[in-house]
Parts: sequence; C-alpha cells; structure tokens
Amino acid sequence: MQEDFCLVNAMHITARRLYQRRRDGLLHDYDVWLEKLAPHEPVSQYQHNRTGEDNADAHMKSRSLGREVVVAITQGKLDLGPWEQIFYGEFDGRRRKRVLVKIIGGGT
Repeated sequence: MQEDFCLVNAMHITARRLYQRRRDGLLHDYDVWLEKLAPHEPVSQYQHNRTGEDNADAHMKSRSLGREVVVAITQGKLDLGPWEQIFYGEFDGRRRKRVLVKIIGGGT
C-alpha cells in the first residue's frame, strides 16, 4: 500500500464523515451550527418523527456533511494536509454502526 487510495465511508444514514481541519473548538462549533440548522427539540416539528422515531434531526444534520472521503496514500501513509484529520460524525447513537475503510489501487 505505497501509492493507493483509501476510501472511508460512514455506512449509515444518520452518520457522516468529517474531513476537517484540526483546530480547537471547531468540532464544537460544528455541533452548535448543526443544532441550529436542525434542532432536536421539539421532536414534534418533524413529520418523520410521527412514525415512532425521534431522529429526523439526525437525518437532516447528516445531509449537510459528506458520506465518504477518498484520501491518497503516498509512500504508505495517508496523504493529509498538515491540519487535516478524518472524523466520524454520529447524530443518532441508538443503533450499532459500521465504518468502511477500503484501500483502492494497485498495491504498489
């Protein structure tokens, strides 16, 4: 795995990956922004929640972020910028989740 690609996929409808700068407070700022964008309460504001679930906000929050990221592997390491990391964002923690990490390429 010297010169390949790495796919990271959140694998769930209410989860997303974050490919973001590593800065103090930024993940907190995302949480605050997403809660303003799609507040959890009152759960009655969402038609989806009339089905017996209360996670409509989680679906909406996940739509504002990407589901997957592809990162180059260079000389056997993820080729991230100096401030970049891959984070997992989960907005409905009630169910078991999976993350797919797949190496794509010739394996050279």
